[in-house]
Amino acid sequence: MGTLQTEPAVSRPDLLAPPVLAALQTWDRAGEVQVAPIDPELADTAAFCEAYQVGLDVSANCVVVAGKREGLVRYAACLVLATTRADVNGVVRRRLDVRKASFAPMDSAVSETGMQYGGITPIGLPAAWPILVDAAVAATPQVIIGSGIRGSKIMLPGKALADLPGAVVIDDLGISS
Repeated sequence: MGTLQTEPAVSRPDLLAPPVLAALQTWDRAGEVQVAPIDPELADTAAFCEAYQVGLDVSANCVVVAGKREGLVRYAACLVLATTRADVNGVVRRRLDVRKASFAPMDSAVSETGMQYGGITPIGLPAAWPILVDAAVAATPQVIIGSGIRGSKIMLPGKALADLPGAVVIDDLGISS
């Protein structure tokens, strides 16, 4: 895909955050997951897609959303194509059953996931978190997502993301930017 040089993810633990590697070691679809090294300075979606000639329509962003209910913070991960943004105050807020949902602060997202900001991925997230996958992501034959670090990207079938523990495929999670 584009100019990425991929190889089996499990063969390159140096290109994966520890929670991502741990999750791949027990996931029955790990054989479909490829990883490619990238320049960490180009990890942000727009810069990555331009530098590596990867379309926004096959790149997915994973955002961590938080909301409070009865004094407890509830987290969810949302996976949407880079051509859209997550409907945080509509679909996500209702799924979390909170009054207000917003992007989790960077320090919270990093500490809760064990991943680098700008590389957070749905693979290896805390087990209690729902993973909300936009139907368009799940329908993408091959999709690029983060690897838990800024120095690489993961490529896998979009439909595999629907099989992650805690994953729920949702129509219209991603809305036009």
